[in-house]
Amino acid sequence: MTSDTRVVVIGAGLAGERLARRLTELGASALLVGEEEHRPYNRVLLAEVLAGRYDPEVIALPAPARLVRARVTGIDRAARLVRCADGSAIAYDTLVLATGSNPVLPPLRGLFGAGGHELPEGVHAFRTMDDCLGLAKALRPGVRAVVVGGGLLGVSAARALAVRGAQVVLAQQAERLMERQLDPNASRLVLRHLTDLGVEVHTECRVRDVRSAGGAVRSVELADGYALDTDLVVLACGVRPRVGLAADAGLAVHRGILVDDELRTSDPHIRAVGDCVQHAGTVYGLAAPALEQADALAGLLTGRPGSKYTGTRSLTRLTLAGDGSPFDLAAFGETKPRPGDDVVQLADATRGTYRKVVVRDDRLVGGVLVGELGTVGALARAWEGAEPLPDDGPLLHLLTNDGGS
Repeated sequence: MTSDTRVVVIGAGLAGERLARRLTELGASALLVGEEEHRPYNRVLLAEVLAGRYDPEVIALPAPARLVRARVTGIDRAARLVRCADGSAIAYDTLVLATGSNPVLPPLRGLFGAGGHELPEGVHAFRTMDDCLGLAKALRPGVRAVVVGGGLLGVSAARALAVRGAQVVLAQQAERLMERQLDPNASRLVLRHLTDLGVEVHTECRVRDVRSAGGAVRSVELADGYALDTDLVVLACGVRPRVGLAADAGLAVHRGILVDDELRTSDPHIRAVGDCVQHAGTVYGLAAPALEQADALAGLLTGRPGSKYTGTRSLTRLTLAGDGSPFDLAAFGETKPRPGDDVVQLADATRGTYRKVVVRDDRLVGGVLVGELGTVGALARAWEGAEPLPDDGPLLHLLTNDGGS
């Protein structure tokens, strides 16, 4: 990559901003193209803005040196041009897609009007700063809110709404909260924490209908026919890689944009990083892999030896800060043991803490910690290293030794 190589990055989220910043640090540069009016921000902390814990400015990322506000409508691969909605075109030598992901909008009756694409007043996705600010504007003490989805995002949104004084009902289709990350014991502690905040949680509960009047939401109907009156509905049903631009340009796409270890797409002049990417069969949709991909690509584009991306072993960490002390949890790897695995658990019902590790063939393959995370640093390092555990001490030492978080 030479000093006059034109690198254009579509997307000004975590991955795009990180890539542009790393390139600058390595003596190169990139033009960042973002369609949101807000300064780039840390999307992971949106729930803290909704809860009133942070102002939007607090989660803003460093201002990029070169940023264009535009909505990209197409990619001309033959001419190596990016087409924008305002009629302008941006030339590139290397194009990087950091287009992120879109919220999944469930197929609920009444979610959109006949032939419409606008959500009724009071119905919000929870993915962007505008989503967050719109929700915050609608909040007042006693407002009724239904959160659809009990994964990481839904739990965060329900907690934030409850902290702001809303009457919150959380409807989770699965049998327990955060079932993808947590085991049943840990899920029960999350349930207890939300209940203590006043959130009414319903598991194995499917919302099937959104009812509006005068363009504003009035209630949601559950699969059993029961209706919940509400002023707000928050859709927290996961995300889907944003691959429309790539697909329209003829790039190889499956669940995400397909990339190799050098984060190349099927076009050698186009790379991709972040939530939109599918690497070695995996779509991550998490911050840590997006940042690792951006760092690796910065090294690749500037010719740093050994730069490549071989995958991320990501740890899920969440802090739920209510009226009392924070409620912390972390989960990584395989939390459900296979036959023959060794499992060590420590639980303190009074303090609401829980620690569990799963060991297979003398290697740590997963763990869950709730309430106290003093050992998460040592556990994560042992898991990421995938080295045989030392046999000169009890396995219990993994759960009780504070190796730093």
